[in-house]
Amino acid sequence: MNSSVYSNDISEVVEADRAHLWHHLIQHKPFETSDPRVIVEGKGMRVWDAKGKELLDAVSGGVWTVNVGYGRESIAKAVYDQLIKVNYFANSAGSIPGSIFAKRLIEKMPGMSRVYYTNSGSEANEKAFKMIRQIAHKRYGGKKHKILYRDRDYHGATIATMSAGGQDERNAQYGPFVPGFVKVPHCLEYRKQWDVENYGERAADAIEEVILREGPDTIGALCLEPVTAGGGVIVPPAGYWERVQEICKKYEILLHIDEVVCGVGRTGTWFGYQHYGIKPDFVTMAKGVASGYAAIACMVTTEEVFNMFKDDSSDPMNYFRDISTFGGCTAGPAAAIENMRIIEDEGLLENTVKMGERTMNNLRALMEKHRVIGDVRGKGLFCGAELVADRATKEPADEKKVQAVVAECGAQGVIIGATNRSLPGFNNTLCLSPALIATADDIDQITGAIDKALTKVFS
Repeated sequence: MNSSVYSNDISEVVEADRAHLWHHLIQHKPFETSDPRVIVEGKGMRVWDAKGKELLDAVSGGVWTVNVGYGRESIAKAVYDQLIKVNYFANSAGSIPGSIFAKRLIEKMPGMSRVYYTNSGSEANEKAFKMIRQIAHKRYGGKKHKILYRDRDYHGATIATMSAGGQDERNAQYGPFVPGFVKVPHCLEYRKQWDVENYGERAADAIEEVILREGPDTIGALCLEPVTAGGGVIVPPAGYWERVQEICKKYEILLHIDEVVCGVGRTGTWFGYQHYGIKPDFVTMAKGVASGYAAIACMVTTEEVFNMFKDDSSDPMNYFRDISTFGGCTAGPAAAIENMRIIEDEGLLENTVKMGERTMNNLRALMEKHRVIGDVRGKGLFCGAELVADRATKEPADEKKVQAVVAECGAQGVIIGATNRSLPGFNNTLCLSPALIATADDIDQITGAIDKALTKVFS
């Protein structure tokens, strides 16, 4: 810490927090009688709060972001070195780190070719939505403008991205929403909507049914997470993605993959969609791009899409008339370049696969021990355990008890997550997304804490 700014007594900081900060995703009434949590330091997989408590972070900064762990001096130095050269210029002009990272990113994404920088995942998704709408006007007289999104998926916190949000509790009280966004069913086989053998194909066919209902000539794009994140950690069943790709090609619908959570290593590949052999038209990413060391998000697309915005240079309305102010910051791509180097040089994709398998095996063992676990699922170091009151009926566990498990893990010094204010009646899935640097001991400590918490809460 910088002693000129902070002292060992940080009671003033806690009081300033209580008096002036409006935290994200939290009810503030309890802070009238208890202290808000203030995180003061992080190293590797662990953070320390203002009271000196050490916590093993199993959710990478609370929202699946710090992929390479805390305390990376090389990223901080890369950002510092860049900022003293030039910190910002609007992205109507280029920068050295912006150009270099774009090239290195595209090398990881065969079939993609262009990177549009923004400051957040929500904004990256909005850029894709705007491009899809502009293409509708340029090529289809505005008719092919509708954007399909999936139940349980999440694409951001702005009004437009919430219009494409499949989590009803997150959307509650924020409408009316933007027209032209249409929901398709989720693909969680554990919560079956159809009694069929090949569930993946059937769930994808449900998308086609919506397309036919709405009219294929009105649908411009389909926006999906490769693995649903906050909606319950849902890995699509076999056959799903192949059928989705067929449907999009059949009806000339652009495919937008939201990799804000899954991107840059989280699932054991650079991007989640790469597990399935699909070819998207848009890919958006944010959180893990720089592991939270600087704000950066990207909207990546193909040369075919890019060319649609320069096919008539005589038309002053032809190009993508958009800007993202902080898309011009150089700290983001500078951090992202070093973040990518760390993932490569330390073999973190391979570690993610290995530690992901250990996590799932540990969760399966817990499922044998605790009947309250109805299902476990995940991909790489992105795993979930759905808690139920009854395995036979699959009645969801009481939400207060699910949160009690989270709290009990915290008391043991382990931070885990759970679906929260997302799905009415179904905020019952524990969520794990430890940093890609996780060791076997880290994984065992995380699942060991869950074991003890389940025993205490549900005994």
